[in-house]
Amino acid sequence: MAARLAIPCYLSINFLPHAVYQPAACIRATLEAAKRFNFPTSRIIFEVTKNEYLVYKQHIKQIMLEYRKQGFKTAIDDFGAGYSGLCFLAEFQPDIVKLDMELIRNIHDDRVRLVIVESVLNMCRSLDMRVIAEGVELFQGYLFARPQFEALPCITWPTEPADNRQDA
Repeated sequence: MAARLAIPCYLSINFLPHAVYQPAACIRATLEAAKRFNFPTSRIIFEVTKNEYLVYKQHIKQIMLEYRKQGFKTAIDDFGAGYSGLCFLAEFQPDIVKLDMELIRNIHDDRVRLVIVESVLNMCRSLDMRVIAEGVELFQGYLFARPQFEALPCITWPTEPADNRQDA
């Protein structure tokens, strides 16, 4: 569907590491689908979820390396919640770190959260990882379009009032 809709952004797929027995074999269906529908693998992100304690660190490391080798991006979902903390990041350096929304929620009123998030941003910047803050919803929903099934909206941006425009 992502290929049919010609989405111009990344496609994220969450996975549970214990469900991946052999990374190269398990990824085959995704590679075949991407090829069949002409969807670039460079725009697919595999996200490790926070809900699973990773006893077999070598296994998850093999999964992440195989996904990168195949041209996919990798991410740690909900960083800072569940089992996805600093030790997890030290073992598995993804392309993207998605900060859990509990760290972001009301950050403007919480000095501790602000310091933690600033520190994570600096750390990820030093490690060449992108950071996504979950729960930041500045522009969404009916501002752009009503919900649709298997379709992307034709987005028209709100225009500025005439007296706020700067004429060249």
